[in-house]
Parts: sequence; C-alpha cells; structure tokens
Amino acid sequence: MTLPKVSIASLAVGGLAVLCLAGAVAGVPFGGRDSAHAATPGLRAAPLTFSGELTQGGWIRGKAPADVKALSLDGQDVPLAADGAWFAAFDRDAGPHATLTITTIDGALTRQTLDVTPRAWNIERVNIARRSGGPSEAFMKLRRPELARIHAARAIRSDAQGWRQTFIWPVEGRISGRFGSQRIYRGEPGSYHSGIDITTGKGGSPFVAPADGVVTLVADKPFTLEGNLLMIDHGMGLNSAFLHCSQILVKEGDHVKQGQVIGKIGMSGRATGPHLHWSIKWEKDRLDPLLFTGPMN
Repeated sequence: MTLPKVSIASLAVGGLAVLCLAGAVAGVPFGGRDSAHAATPGLRAAPLTFSGELTQGGWIRGKAPADVKALSLDGQDVPLAADGAWFAAFDRDAGPHATLTITTIDGALTRQTLDVTPRAWNIERVNIARRSGGPSEAFMKLRRPELARIHAARAIRSDAQGWRQTFIWPVEGRISGRFGSQRIYRGEPGSYHSGIDITTGKGGSPFVAPADGVVTLVADKPFTLEGNLLMIDHGMGLNSAFLHCSQILVKEGDHVKQGQVIGKIGMSGRATGPHLHWSIKWEKDRLDPLLFTGPMN
C-alpha cells in the first residue's frame, strides 16, 4: 500500500515515514507553515517512525524509541508494546489534522500535527424524507442487551498480536457494499456503511480470520441487526466484527490464527441476501478494511 506524504519535513526511509520532532531545525519550527503545524517549542525531541495509511478510515503503526514512556493521538492513549511498537488509527470522519503527543521517561513532551488525507466517499442523495420516529421501545428492549454485549466485547484487551500483521481478506468474492458509503435524505445524512460487504453468490461459504486474535463475542442467538455475530480482538484496541453468519465455528476465548476458518457466510439478521459484512474498529474509530488488505486479487 502507498504511504501518504506526512509533511514537507518527513523523510521516506525504507518505506517508513520518519517524523523529525525536534521542534526546530536551524531555527525553523518543524512543519514550517505555522505554529499549529510545529512541534511545541522548548520541549524535548522524541523522533518516531511509522508506516500505514494516513487518511480517513486508515491506520499507522510504528516503533517508539526507548526513551518514550507514553503516546497519545488526539487525546486517545496509544498503548506501547514491550518492544516499543504501537498502533493508532483515524476515524472515517477524522478531521484534516491529528496530534500525536509523546511523553518521554523524564516527563518531557513533544507534540506533532499529522495531516490526514480526506476521502471521496460514495454519497447518494435521494429526494425522499428520512424515516422519522426512531426505533420503537419494543425494538430497544431487544437491542439494549445486544449493544451492551458488543460494547463489552470491544472493551476486552487481550494479548493478541494480529495488529502487527498485514491483514488478509476473510473471503474472496464480489464487494457489494463499501465502507463509508452514505445516503443523504433531502439534506439530512443517514448512517454511513460501517464496514465492507463481500458476497460469494451463495450462503455457507467459509471465511477465515484476517489476522491473529482472540474471540470476544459469539452470538448465542441471532442479534436483531447483525444476526449471528462474531467479534475478534486483534490487540492494542483493534478488533474485527463479522455479521450475518450462517454458522460460527469458534467460541468465546479461543485464540485464532490468521487464515483459520472461523465461520460461514449467511444472511441472518437484517440482510437481504447472503454476504459477509466485515467491520474494523480501533477504540471508538471506524476503519476501512480495504486499507488493511489492499485490493482483492
């Protein structure tokens, strides 16, 4: 995958973007445009390297120097592995800039603004009013426990190392729904598509784990929307969800390996045909699976 340009002061080295966070070079603040794009003056340098997809719905991954004690992105803590490796990501609706804050072991701070490339989403404008009234209380009575289970599953932090891997497609087929697509109803935006839909043209096709992980949720009965739902934690706050399964072949707590068959495609829940809906989140941010795998072969 192509690494986007981070800023004019970045240097491409072996496919990595090297952020020179020294704050000033020959008296010129890093970034060179204005104070908002410069490392905070008077604070100690903590150079970082990372690679990935610095765009809406994208991700970055790097390794911090030994003197870095803590890292955050726009206020969200970014865990550091024992070897200093880290992972962070950008929501579908991320703004044009994001701030990395680096704290060194002596308490010094360095802040660096990253440029996040916008995406041209597939937006469909329709001349009908959006359905009003919201969900019924009868529906929410069923839905609230499901949402609680999903929230609890996403809060699990396992020792999985899938976040370090290059993800693979869980199944190959036709992409019938793309991440980020959205309808606008007479100027009022509806919910955007939170994952990617893949169809093989029939139900029962097996799908595999896109990366190593720990199973955090297996629906014991179909959820109202997701149907038979499977969720996997890949570590470092990164997780995958697989919706509408006809069968789930793993159980909660299982450690799964990349490429392991974990379920079969179906149309359980709210689905009009057999397909696999695959979504990825990092903490609260929704991400584009296509930016983890690259185009399907």
